[in-house]
Amino acid sequence: MAPPRPDAANERRSAEREISRAIVHFEKEFMGRGPLNARTFIIEDLVLVRLANVLTPAELKLAQVEPAERGRYLIKQVRQELIAQGRPLLDAVIQDILKIKVVSLHTDISAKTGERIIVFTLAEAPAFGA
Repeated sequence: MAPPRPDAANERRSAEREISRAIVHFEKEFMGRGPLNARTFIIEDLVLVRLANVLTPAELKLAQVEPAERGRYLIKQVRQELIAQGRPLLDAVIQDILKIKVVSLHTDISAKTGERIIVFTLAEAPAFGA
């Protein structure tokens, strides 16, 4: 496989930065607190977003409730429901940036590390530099 052309690599990095900014904005507006760090990676027909330090102070306290598994479970449940409610907005953000339909969204959050991963599956791989 030939290495990507410089303009294609720049387009990919630009789209990844734009998606990161949009997801941070979504987290701040919809979830009530934005992550301290966000990185996006476009890999063929997947968009992988890694968010760091997304837990609110209240969630951090809840994660310490004994038994710890219960608090972490509650955080995951609430976050899953919130992301399900915000899914149309997230799909629209990705589609607006990449001009490709989102097929599915998968996510998980660690109540131990405060990290969230979001994976979008696209209808096709973006054609950067085309």
